[in-house]
Amino acid sequence: MQNKRLFAYALMLPCAAFITLFLLIPMFATFLSTVTGTGAFSLDGYWQTLADTYFQQVFWRTIRLSLITVAICILLGFPAAYYVARVAKKKSLFIAMTLFPLMTSPVVRSFSWMVLLGKKGTANTLLQSLGIISSPIPMLYNEFSIVVGLVQLFLPLMIISTVGVMENIDEDLMLASNSLGASRTTSFWRIMFPLSVPGLITGSVLVFCGSLTAYTTPQLLGGSDTRMLATLIYQDGLSLNDWTAASVVAIIMIVIAVIATLLIGKLARKVNPAAA
Repeated sequence: MQNKRLFAYALMLPCAAFITLFLLIPMFATFLSTVTGTGAFSLDGYWQTLADTYFQQVFWRTIRLSLITVAICILLGFPAAYYVARVAKKKSLFIAMTLFPLMTSPVVRSFSWMVLLGKKGTANTLLQSLGIISSPIPMLYNEFSIVVGLVQLFLPLMIISTVGVMENIDEDLMLASNSLGASRTTSFWRIMFPLSVPGLITGSVLVFCGSLTAYTTPQLLGGSDTRMLATLIYQDGLSLNDWTAASVVAIIMIVIAVIATLLIGKLARKVNPAAA
């Protein structure tokens, strides 16, 4: 038993070393640069950033849009995952179709949305030709376009996470429920949905953290008037050459991601103890 445990630890060493060298150490060095910039330990940079009105606007916009993206991905992804996992006969084909958008660069996808959502884009042209609108609707360079881009970017993660869980749900549980007199709808909400919560939790964490830290999509689709945390880091670091402020925002972003993961995990334990 002791040898097996040592062997397991040995297998973990390369991964642990990689994470330590390329993730933990750079993060710690970044944090040190934000609290020792004046030569003494100080958290003034964080207090000043948190008290800044512009940062607060960007912060809450980022949190709000990330949560909206998660909600939309759940609403769109759960039915799609159910179909792929429980109904579709060619699962591999649908999974390939789900993963295919991930093979396209976010830059390419963002430019495609710019073509579709612009004032003279496909969407406005179609709506005007149908007589639904008389003048172009501003669909680009605002929060709407950011959410659209983020949903299209991270929806596959929600679907794949949920499909993986649904595939492992025993069909006999549904049959037993139906044989005891429960309708298909009741069986779905009392059995299928609760057992699918772990997949939804995993997908929610991936979508939220991805939306929280996304840069390309908010930068191209949001423009300069709709900043998010990632684009704020770029502005502070490369435009204003204030790397200390950029590092502070980066550390705050990491802390938010960790807190969100813990909160979602706690919610999972309340909704379904088995999800944890």
